Amino acid sequence: MVSLTAIVPATNDPPTLTICTDAIQFAEDGPEQLIVVRDADRSGPAAARNAGARDASGDVLVFVDADIEVHPDAFSRIRHAFSADPDLVALFGSYDDSPEAQGLVSVFRNLLHHHVHQSAAGPATTFWAGIGAVRRTAFEGVGGFDQVRFAVPSVEDIELGMRLTATGARIVLDPAVQGKHLKRWTLGQMVRTDLFRRGIPWVELLLESRNRSSALNLGWRQRLSTLAVLVGFGGIAARRARVATASVGALVILNHSFYALIARRRGGREAVVGVGLHSLHYLTAAASVPAAVLRHGLRRIGKR
Repeated sequence: MVSLTAIVPATNDPPTLTICTDAIQFAEDGPEQLIVVRDADRSGPAAARNAGARDASGDVLVFVDADIEVHPDAFSRIRHAFSADPDLVALFGSYDDSPEAQGLVSVFRNLLHHHVHQSAAGPATTFWAGIGAVRRTAFEGVGGFDQVRFAVPSVEDIELGMRLTATGARIVLDPAVQGKHLKRWTLGQMVRTDLFRRGIPWVELLLESRNRSSALNLGWRQRLSTLAVLVGFGGIAARRARVATASVGALVILNHSFYALIARRRGGREAVVGVGLHSLHYLTAAASVPAAVLRHGLRRIGKR
């Protein structure tokens, strides 16, 4: 059986840290080693994870964010997966469908993440460091997280997954490996994160790698949903009620399983609110594309 080292980047000394580490320590078949990296100089989670990896002794590094309470069986599932499959290089899981924070935005955001990961089980070309495991030799082989480029929480885990994939590494999304997300989201945080921490950096990565991956948030359903939202807002601006209504209908049809999840967990009213928040999410994603293209172009010009 492989040995595990759990690494928790504790940036800004989060109040959820004790809950996180207790869940790891009391997990079934838990890790042989637990490393908590207190980011005193605030160099970011990428640097903190790399620092933890340098002190790790386990065959497999298991990264857990400090605002996640892993399920009791998470580590046993990870250990079994890597022990049973020598060709498996990396694995990541999912938030569960019962987030700690019960605000509208928090529930929407966490259930959206849960739904996306639950719907994309199997081979992956990306990585998620919320609950993500990677063989130490492979991690070291690609140089770990890019802590120079990603000094703040961003898409450093996705970028790591892309570099691993480029080496031919086999990555799997196992939706049964779950944890409860303890973070509280505000509307402003959601928009800023979607635009500056996720959307723009992610599109830049795709432009640099010329990757047209349809994994996770880049599938055809998400692309059509973004188009529906843009047409809908265009209809509102042009005072074309039928166009706007048809666009909302298309959005609901494309994402009916997600809205049904919200309805089951929180009721019909919050499902309706979820449609609005989802529209904002897609609108922000659309706005990130021209911003990323512009920034990418300026960087290329600057390098000449």
